[in-house]
Amino acid sequence: MRIAMIGTGYVGLVSGACFSEFGIDVVCVDRDEKKIERLKRGEIPIFEPGLDALVKTNADAGRLTFTTDLKSSIAGADAVFIAVGTPSRRGDGHADLSYVYGAAMDIAGHLTGYAVVVTKSTVPVGTGRQVERIIRAARPELEFDVASNPEFLREGSAINDFMRPDRVVIGCESERAREVMRQLYRALFLIETPILFTKLETSEIIKYAANTFLATKITFINEMADLCEKVGADVHDVARGIGLDGRIGKKFLHPGPGYGGSCFPKDTLALVKTAQDYGAPLRIIETVVAVNEKRKAAMAEKITAACGGDVKGKTIAVLGLTFKPNTDDMRDSPSLVIVPALQAAGATVRAYDPEGTHEAKKLLADVTYATDAYDAMKGADAVVILTEWNQFRNLDTKRMKTLLKVPVMVDLRNVYSPADMKAAGFSYTCVGRPSL
Repeated sequence: MRIAMIGTGYVGLVSGACFSEFGIDVVCVDRDEKKIERLKRGEIPIFEPGLDALVKTNADAGRLTFTTDLKSSIAGADAVFIAVGTPSRRGDGHADLSYVYGAAMDIAGHLTGYAVVVTKSTVPVGTGRQVERIIRAARPELEFDVASNPEFLREGSAINDFMRPDRVVIGCESERAREVMRQLYRALFLIETPILFTKLETSEIIKYAANTFLATKITFINEMADLCEKVGADVHDVARGIGLDGRIGKKFLHPGPGYGGSCFPKDTLALVKTAQDYGAPLRIIETVVAVNEKRKAAMAEKITAACGGDVKGKTIAVLGLTFKPNTDDMRDSPSLVIVPALQAAGATVRAYDPEGTHEAKKLLADVTYATDAYDAMKGADAVVILTEWNQFRNLDTKRMKTLLKVPVMVDLRNVYSPADMKAAGFSYTCVGRPSL
């Protein structure tokens, strides 16, 4: 089989590489000539563990190629995937579908025979029908089907998520299209992966419902953490106590500074706007969005309180800037709110992130970027853990005390034990637990 993947961003590149690992011929196409040239040289524009090796293996085998030539990519393809960006639209929070609809017009102009046009991008309900209308209006004689195949990839573990997914969701309504999609995912039948076929609209809703539910769990445990701090309870014990209930589950019940990344912020907002447009407002999700935004600012206040109520003239060492570990993604990271808030209060910020520094420099001004965690702490008045990279989980507390002006740690990911940090002589502040 042969597929074309339009878009070489995070979703398109990972999906294209993984499909090629399934033995499918994949052509990844993008208008960005510089990106395509880099990919041809084996240079991966994003950080995702294992992706460079996967791309190299399949490119060397001839199953994975990169081009800017849309026409040749689409001609003769069994399926054409749309994997372009759908960022929040300025002004109203709706998903910006201009890239999706532009891709649909391009596909209409270059298809030479039957193919399944698949939306891999996260799109609001009704987008697939509009893609179909666009192509049909341009080429009424063309044989094609439109399908929805949302991705459920976690940054940092995306390859495993694609190769061994919890489920595959496919929205399509003809047997011909279903058969093409079955063949594309044939490798997953061997490991008995659940494959759910639905209507287009149902598939589109499933993607948003999944992300907003997970965002709700994060926000819920964050609010429980606030209550635990007030009453002297331990939020981790609370999370374990409720997570052992099979109806609830233990995942996404870890407190922190709020969710960020490429999916949760824009998807929760887009679903809220869609629901409002259809006259079926989602009050729970509206609250989740509002609470998460306030939480980031509240974390800056928490850091200030741990520094004696004033950070003016102080240096704060910040460890971790990306929204989560094992990625270089800075989109909607809590650091983008917390760092400027500290600076506005008069603090100097010295930061270190294992992979995110390049992206962070584009977004955070007047920050000194350190070469490692200990370099960030030299002469600082406090150290803050914002992202739980593994290398921050076993820092040398004795060495830290020699570097810091004052042994103050604000652990917004609860990496350390309050008792251990007290024994090490630190003033330690965490989230949802007694700080001791």
